[in-house]
Amino acid sequence: MEINDLNQQIQEMGLIPRVIEKAIKIQQIPAPTFAEQERGAFVQDGFMKEGLADVNTDEYGNVYGRLPGNGSSPPIVISAHLDTVFPSYTDLTIRQEAGRIYGPGIGDNSFGVASLFGLIWFFRKYLHTGSGKRHKEEFPGDIWFVANVGEEGLGDLFGMRALVKRFGKDVLVYLAIEGMALGYIYHRALGVHRYRVTVRTKGGHSWADFGRPSAIHTIADLIASMIRLEIPAEPRSSMNIGVIGGGTSVNTIASEAHFELDLRSENADVLYKLNEDVDELVAKFSTREVKIITEPIGNRPAGEISADHPIIQLSQKVLEGIGIHPRLMIGSTDVNIPLSLGIPALCVGVTSGGNAHTVEEYINTEPILKGSIQLILLVENLFKIRIKNR
Repeated sequence: MEINDLNQQIQEMGLIPRVIEKAIKIQQIPAPTFAEQERGAFVQDGFMKEGLADVNTDEYGNVYGRLPGNGSSPPIVISAHLDTVFPSYTDLTIRQEAGRIYGPGIGDNSFGVASLFGLIWFFRKYLHTGSGKRHKEEFPGDIWFVANVGEEGLGDLFGMRALVKRFGKDVLVYLAIEGMALGYIYHRALGVHRYRVTVRTKGGHSWADFGRPSAIHTIADLIASMIRLEIPAEPRSSMNIGVIGGGTSVNTIASEAHFELDLRSENADVLYKLNEDVDELVAKFSTREVKIITEPIGNRPAGEISADHPIIQLSQKVLEGIGIHPRLMIGSTDVNIPLSLGIPALCVGVTSGGNAHTVEEYINTEPILKGSIQLILLVENLFKIRIKNR
């Protein structure tokens, strides 16, 4: 796989420092889910400056750019999500120390987006110019680079849904990039159902109307019952209540309160059973004086590509070739959408890190070289698999 030559070429062009610099610039632009416009505009401007074809932003906020191939193969679509879990007022100060870069969203997913540029820089230098020892011709198919929206939280993968609707099955593979998780290959999509549960009552004064049902008291009892539900360890499943709100004042019987519920399972039947258990509890706590409304706010569909599929076999071989033990994983990522439709897709990381989704999030800089080599080799050889199997 010419890893030594590739390593030298990456070093000669100073690729890693450039990608790090780009990641920090991206991270400094706030991009909470549903408010990725400024970061998207920065990426679109970058795509245009790099000379990609057909650069555009769709109505949802996804940013597209195409590196042209010769048309003999379907395209590869490479994406990285723009949004973060952090609100716009978050302090985005970067701190670098001891081989780490700290900053909210630096790994999830500023570095993933920056890695799109790393691939563009490398392939434009060693593919289209014919320089070096690697490429002298275009790739068989186009490479579409996409910075997509709506991956986090209540985004419910709406950016990826639009992306897959645009390209459909007429692709070689969808490849999603996460800044962290180097060594992991996500080829199975974890099913996730999310609900907002709202309780409404008449309410009243805490003294004068004492004894009336309280929306908050009802929610407390309902949640207590939910967390006593038996959640199977195998197949692995989970339940989480991540948001609670409601009430008016300390001396008011709450007329309304709500919480947000996240249910997950590796098994679709188990996930369905968890939904049924929740519905039964909601019905139990509903009375003439207590109205409970369950509103779906997220549905991340399940799916998978076999571990024996040539694309997954290639991904493992690439990691092993650079001295990293590959781990096949299930997760909730952008590739839930294509996998649920039976389209080949996988999600990989570029480096390692920690404290994701906290203000102390960090990435490690030392593994970035191997992560970049992984991406380059993966893209190159995905097209070769297609040619070999034609």
